[in-house]
Amino acid sequence: MLLFAITFFSLHLSAQFTKYIVRFKDKTGTPFSINDPSKFLSAKAIERRAKQGIAIDETDLPIVPAYIDSIQSVSNVTVLDQSKWFNQVCISTTDSTALSKINSFSFVVKTEPVKRLMSPNLVHRNQSDNEILKDKFNEQIKGITSPASPPVPGNYYSYGNSYDQIHIHNGEYLHNEGFSGQGMLIAILDAGFYHYKTLPAFDSININNQVIDTYDFVANETSVDEDFYHGMMCFSVIAGNIPGQLVGSCPDARFLLYRSEDVNSESPVEEQYWIAAAERADSAGADIISTSLGYNLFDNPVFDYTYSDMNGHTTMIAKAATLAAKKGMIVLAAAGNEGDNSWHYIITPADADSIITVGATDVSGNVASFSSYGPASDGRVKPTAASVGSGTALSSTTGPIQVGYGTSFATPNLAGLVTCLWQAFPEFTNMQIIEAVKKSSSIYNNPDDRIGYGIPDFKKAFDDLSQQRAAKNVAAILGNQFIKVFPNPFKDNFTVAIKPQITSTATFRLYDASGKFYFSKQVSLQQGVIQTISFDQMQALQKGLYILKFSDGKNKESFKLLVQ
Repeated sequence: MLLFAITFFSLHLSAQFTKYIVRFKDKTGTPFSINDPSKFLSAKAIERRAKQGIAIDETDLPIVPAYIDSIQSVSNVTVLDQSKWFNQVCISTTDSTALSKINSFSFVVKTEPVKRLMSPNLVHRNQSDNEILKDKFNEQIKGITSPASPPVPGNYYSYGNSYDQIHIHNGEYLHNEGFSGQGMLIAILDAGFYHYKTLPAFDSININNQVIDTYDFVANETSVDEDFYHGMMCFSVIAGNIPGQLVGSCPDARFLLYRSEDVNSESPVEEQYWIAAAERADSAGADIISTSLGYNLFDNPVFDYTYSDMNGHTTMIAKAATLAAKKGMIVLAAAGNEGDNSWHYIITPADADSIITVGATDVSGNVASFSSYGPASDGRVKPTAASVGSGTALSSTTGPIQVGYGTSFATPNLAGLVTCLWQAFPEFTNMQIIEAVKKSSSIYNNPDDRIGYGIPDFKKAFDDLSQQRAAKNVAAILGNQFIKVFPNPFKDNFTVAIKPQITSTATFRLYDASGKFYFSKQVSLQQGVIQTISFDQMQALQKGLYILKFSDGKNKESFKLLVQ
């Protein structure tokens, strides 16, 4: 064991690093203040925090500009990007003297490498892992082999090939209710969005200017249209709109398209790119982050993760995903396509806490064999839920609709529907929306390590949140009272709002002012469960004063009601 440690350390020192993280001690001397967040957060980002009762704190403050200036002043150093959440910058250099200079600054905690030049003799990895790295985007893409589903009467959209992947979640219910993403902002963090500006699936998106920001964190440029196709395909699952062929799960949202993945290599610097992208999404006011990226193996095995690292608080990217959730966003991340290989388990950031990790099924609900297994290494349920990732309708690189296989495609399908649900219930927090999605899922009471809580049903989630909304409204009506009648005066009907003090069968009796009895009504009540009781068809009552008496066997109340 000791010999291995010494050998590893020697090899570690001999490798040539090219990119580093520089961590700073504090934000002392910053010109920014948490009391004036408009200087570093958009109005939408501030509103998101305010609505959910999330305080703006030091992690929201930009890095002290003087610190960055000092790093940039060092010869042979390029600052690539930065993270205010972790108070660090990513730099590129191969100059050891420059690193020594940086480490001598009093405000620097440390520097640590996140990318090194390839060294084939550094560590020998097994052949199966090498094969995985060669094809890290190993989703299969195939032509459509079956005809598109015909339009369903009553549906707002003619989904075509997308119908089954929407219908498995009762997602069309949300669309038919008028919720298809209007006013919502989705950030997609991926490997590039090849030709999204010209492919027919995105005609509506482009005509309506629904992409409001793009950035390539790998190449440090704004354009992402010429890069890898993977992000474009994921984008088409959410936003595509070719009636009768392909309709995305959230076609009317607005979008942020960010490239954080370099398909030509695999190194921890891509985690830093992802963090920078997530922070840009947060600052822009994103509601949702959908990401179909994941990491466990790297080009140089010294950076590799183990399954024990999949605990939500070890990798940079998992910690960032959790922090994004703390900022009030809903993060959805692909579980990974490792189910058939030696790794087997979820990959990071799928292990992050407080996010939705997405596994894959086919349109019949059968688990895809490639979908990564949970749980997280600390025992938390992972994946969180599942969607169609085996045979998902999406746009090809040339325009025709094809089907894809991978948790990469299950993730945006579910992300779009989660967005529509939150649009319908904007007063709820991100964690309340996530809980409603989980509770609606097919095996909520018996989650497993393949699809977590199961396949969400968005009609059930909608009904659940509707009931919660009604209960909140009733609670507001009740105030400090346990029972209240409204409206009063009334014309044709009235309602009783009640938070029962005991479990009982209660009785309501209505009398006129002279004591004449009109009717009684019995209702089952459960202690503490707020509900409303409707008294309809009161048209037969003459105008005047009436008395409603309530009794639950312990408590009695009388109310004077005026019929207009």
